[in-house]
Amino acid sequence: MSTEVETISDDGPAAEALPPMEPLRLLAEDAVDLQIISAALQDAIMRPVDIRWEKEARRLTIVLSRFCWECGGTRVMAAMQFGDVEAVKSRRLPRLPESALELLALDFEPTEAPGGRVVLMFAGGGDLRIDVECLDAVLTDLSDRWPARMAPTHPDDQGQGETS
Repeated sequence: MSTEVETISDDGPAAEALPPMEPLRLLAEDAVDLQIISAALQDAIMRPVDIRWEKEARRLTIVLSRFCWECGGTRVMAAMQFGDVEAVKSRRLPRLPESALELLALDFEPTEAPGGRVVLMFAGGGDLRIDVECLDAVLTDLSDRWPARMAPTHPDDQGQGETS
């Protein structure tokens, strides 16, 4: 078995060339759809500066580095966008623009149909709450994949060990 190795031009370490994959593109219009996006974004990393709410356009966009569970051991830059946003509130999230935020899950809490609240839950107990007139979310990969430094682990997996 032959492994192709590519040298990175910025004098960084050599990295294995990754086989091309189609970028992930998902749309959520209900709670079930949002759970699929939640699974794809588990352990994504972002910073507060990567969260942009355009109040007049009623749009919230988040750029993040997602761990590719579906292709293992890699990360990719991705963007998630919510439309029909009425309000955005955070609770117990760091305020420094460069602070690291690790996304654990997303959930949808319905209110008056078709509206509700999307809750992004982060490690450390903080959350971002997005009130929407209706659920309209899109997730798309923006870059090529790169090898992750390490796979995320979940100590609450009750002795299941490291995730590979």
